[in-house]
Amino acid sequence: MLKLHGECWVITDAAAGNQRQALALAEPLQMPIRHLVLEPHAPWSWLAPRLTLGGQLALPASQRELFAPPWPSVAIGCGRAAALFTRLLRRLSDRQCYTVQILDPRIDPAHWDTVIAPQHDRIDGANVLQPLGSLNSVDDAWLADGRESCPSFAELPQPRVGVLLGGPRQGIALDAEYARQLAARLLERQRLKGGSLLVLASRRTSPALIEVFRHALKGVAGMFWAGRDDGRNPYPGVLGWADRLVVTPDSVNMLSEACAVGCPVQTFVTAPLPAKIARFHQALRDAGRLHDLDSTATGSSVPLRETTSIAAELRMRIQQRQSQSASS
Repeated sequence: MLKLHGECWVITDAAAGNQRQALALAEPLQMPIRHLVLEPHAPWSWLAPRLTLGGQLALPASQRELFAPPWPSVAIGCGRAAALFTRLLRRLSDRQCYTVQILDPRIDPAHWDTVIAPQHDRIDGANVLQPLGSLNSVDDAWLADGRESCPSFAELPQPRVGVLLGGPRQGIALDAEYARQLAARLLERQRLKGGSLLVLASRRTSPALIEVFRHALKGVAGMFWAGRDDGRNPYPGVLGWADRLVVTPDSVNMLSEACAVGCPVQTFVTAPLPAKIARFHQALRDAGRLHDLDSTATGSSVPLRETTSIAAELRMRIQQRQSQSASS
């Protein structure tokens, strides 16, 4: 396998989900990685990546020295804000930088060398790669490291049910009533089947959900984590030890990572989902990877692990470009 030349810039905002996707794609390329967390200010933040005029001034003065030559050989961005800078790099580097944008940039994908957008975004183009879910680093080695990082979970009664809590988003109201219904269903099943509950909140989980679950899980076998006050984030350990995973319906990233584990994955939906998320859920259901909370599905499924194949295809495209440049 030929080595790729130069440096790879990973460009994201502060969103953890965007950072995980971009880094998960960059690492298999085996290039030196520089991670830039860039936050453009108005009006570019409102109109990214459409507005490129004066784009190098989009950054606050403290960040401008980060986005400066020498330009990288490859740039991978994730999220709408990052799309501004990956788009700019194509012009600033005189097309010497191979530009990659993860997620729908909401403009013509031809502005980048490669766009990687999940199937439910319905973006077409010769330069578009369409995984079913989001990119992530979950594989056997990652899960083994997760189990090693949380050895005490091995002592919890089985089945160990990992519960991943997201948060409200447009069209999905994860409120206190939703939390009470979900907690009641989980506790009822535990009463009948035994086992333990390993419940994790995310940055988007509302205080109302956290309060409901913290109260409901008192005295219940397992654990509850909602932030630094509860210690180190045990997310890799929960995925590594889970016999079953329950994920709220709002997060493509969490559902994709759960489906990468290989155990049954369930969700709890109480109202119609927005069209784009509904298409993603249906694709997972059609593939036998996602079930309702009351499903009796047992056993493992083939893990949804698309990042390796996407990275291999991307590596091939970058190699072709670099070979063409070297021979010209």
